Amino acid sequence: MKQSFLKPRRKTRRINVGTAAVGGTAPISIQTMTKTDTRDVTATVKQIHELEMLGCDIVRLAVPDAEAGAALVRIRRSVKVPLIADIHFDHRLALKALDAGFDGLRINPGNIGGAARIREIARAAEGRKIAIRVGVNSGSVEKDLLRKHGGPVPEALVESALRNVRLLEDCGWREIKISVKASDVARTVTAYRLLSRKTSCPLHLGVTEAGTFLYGTVSSSAAMAILLAEGIGDTIRISLTDTPHQEVRAGLALLRSLGLRPQGANVISCPTCGRTKIDIVKLATDIETGLEEYYQSRPGASRPLVAVMGCVVNGPGEARHADVAICGGNGRAALYVGGKLVKTVTEKDVVAAVLKAVSRRKP
Repeated sequence: MKQSFLKPRRKTRRINVGTAAVGGTAPISIQTMTKTDTRDVTATVKQIHELEMLGCDIVRLAVPDAEAGAALVRIRRSVKVPLIADIHFDHRLALKALDAGFDGLRINPGNIGGAARIREIARAAEGRKIAIRVGVNSGSVEKDLLRKHGGPVPEALVESALRNVRLLEDCGWREIKISVKASDVARTVTAYRLLSRKTSCPLHLGVTEAGTFLYGTVSSSAAMAILLAEGIGDTIRISLTDTPHQEVRAGLALLRSLGLRPQGANVISCPTCGRTKIDIVKLATDIETGLEEYYQSRPGASRPLVAVMGCVVNGPGEARHADVAICGGNGRAALYVGGKLVKTVTEKDVVAAVLKAVSRRKP
């Protein structure tokens, strides 16, 4: 029997964000945030559809002003994936999101306008199955708590979150999840550990302002891997100074590496060197992306090992051991299936040839 180094998931209250279950025994969900102008309905809907195809479970949208709030109805009607409205400063935008049929709200206690505004949001949401996330970031903790704790330390983040959770619960609200994000691994891990001992609400994990693709992915994964291994966390977002597509891919890779998501596209590729005469970086990326999209629409399809190799040093050997493989040459590549050379294709036809070969494999 395969052993896991993961501790059992802590028991949390199960809530729903539209069709996505969060907490309890539900699978850990992946979230991201659109990076289009929400007022541009066409661009925003297009991006949401792309993210859904990649495997994103929940999508959050910024609602910075009334014009963006007015666009929410059309966006909601155009997509099926659960949507969350990200609200800061103006609680009236949360009310617009509720009227638009959004599945959840993210409010920031440090800038939403105080207890009265939070109560007003809870009253407006009464009778609807709306999830509300109390999202505390190290850069927006209430001033009195900063004075009390001497800065945005983990204890301040947790006290801020629980203070505002109590406000919602006093209004009879139970569909709550919480996040306490800092911009570094140490504070983030400490804050979530502390919070997990004080509440049964589901927790949304993340490192805020994590950085560009490389550093942001590494620091986010470092923090979340520790917490997930300890059984802490019900949803995740890897926040990057990059596209939301990269956030979703990084989140999927993290959960798969921990055995918390089924494996996706099974692609290995060479690191390339001075011998390479074909664009292996682009080909490997395009093949992986194409396979992810293929599996999203065909979850039961065969997932063979695909090797993307750049030259004759390791290429033929890896090709014989992989189910489907390409071995690059000068603008061309040899295609192997089942360890046997099938044909040679031009560089522009490589991705289509690999996807076709994969589609012919039986589960």
